[in-house]
This record gives sequence, structure tokens and C-alpha cells, in this order.
Amino acid sequence: MLVAGFPAGSFQTNCYVVAAAAGEACVVVDPGQDAVEPLEELLAEHRLTPVAVLLTHGHFDHTYSVAPVCDGHDIPAWIHPEDREMLADPMKGISAESAAFFGGRMELREPREVRELTDGSALDIAGLTLRVDHTPGHTRGSVVFTTPTEEGIEVILAGDTLFAGSIGRTDLPGGDHAQMMTSLRDKLLTRDDSAVVLPGHGPTTTVGRERASNPFLQGLDLPTTGRGL
Repeated sequence: MLVAGFPAGSFQTNCYVVAAAAGEACVVVDPGQDAVEPLEELLAEHRLTPVAVLLTHGHFDHTYSVAPVCDGHDIPAWIHPEDREMLADPMKGISAESAAFFGGRMELREPREVRELTDGSALDIAGLTLRVDHTPGHTRGSVVFTTPTEEGIEVILAGDTLFAGSIGRTDLPGGDHAQMMTSLRDKLLTRDDSAVVLPGHGPTTTVGRERASNPFLQGLDLPTTGRGL
């Protein structure tokens, strides 16, 4: 499997391409601000043909270039329905202070074709099988995508749910700290320590490394117990 990426724009949002091999079809994950040109260079370098864009959530630093990328290659974008409205109205996902910085408005639009993600579904795209897990907390529609390598190691495209040494913020519209903790416990800490985490910002990590050292995860890795009356 081929995975390559780069940090895009002023927010340094990681944009990834994932393919079965060089010279094959690929998916693009989270094309953010100023991602179009470096993405085209990456596609050319590895001789890749994009067939879909996958969005981990609706914040504009992850979706800014989705319309030009999708429409330029005539491919669909996939996003969870809870975050779809932010594609055309990114102000719904940011704080009042941030909105004021942008003059209270930012004009973006949906790509021509948008498809909606379902929790627990499997996307068979570009010769890959990617499982979709709904992980609300950072936004209502946050998801992570997981695909195995030939060696059986999981690769998790985690968006802004889990970072190296940190987790996504929950103080923006649609954020929920309790939901975030549940998502981390039930959807990420259930994975093998060897699982590779490709976050939306910052360096790559593993589930084992975060389980052992991420201060936000301490005490979460516990079995769920039933509650009595």
C-alpha cells in the first residue's frame, strides 16, 4: 500500500493520498487550504489517479479545496451527513471570534457530487477497503477511516479526533467533550497497539504510543461495565 501526504495551507492540515500501489487509482483525504497544487504534484510523482475524496469532518481547513479537486477530476466527495452543511457554509463550524476574523463570511461550495458516509460501512474504492467509524466529539460528523496493510497492520486516517500527544478540540460549534472521550475509548483504544494513526495535523503515531503516553487518554482504556439500578 502507498500512503503519502503533505501539510497544506496556513493551518498545516495533513492531506493524504492512499493507493494500493504507485501507478494505481487512489483516494484523497482532507484536501485543505492551498492543497490543489501540491496534491497535483504528488499525484504526478506517484502516477496516481484519484477516484474519490474522503473527508474526516467538515471544518474548512480540511475541506477548503474539495470542490476544485473533485470537480477537476470528476470524482465524488464523501462526508458524514452531520457535517455536510459545512461544505457550503464553513462559518457553522467555527467560533464567533474566528468568524469575525474572516469578516463573518466565507464563500465555499459543495462539489458537484457528494455522497454521505454511514457508521460501520465499508468503502471499496481504488482497490482498497476502508472502514468508516463515526467518532463525534470534535464535530458531530467526525469519522475515521481504517484500512489494513498487506501485513495486517491497520492504518487509521484519524482527522482531528486523535493526534500525537493530544486530541481534537471540543469547544467549537458541534463539539462535545463527553462524546469525544466515548469515541476515543470505543472506536480507537479498542485497536491493536501496532495500528498506525495518520492525524489531521502533526506527525504520525501509533495507538500503542498514544495509549501509553497521551495525557488525554489516561484512564480511558478500561472495559465498559454494566450499570445497576
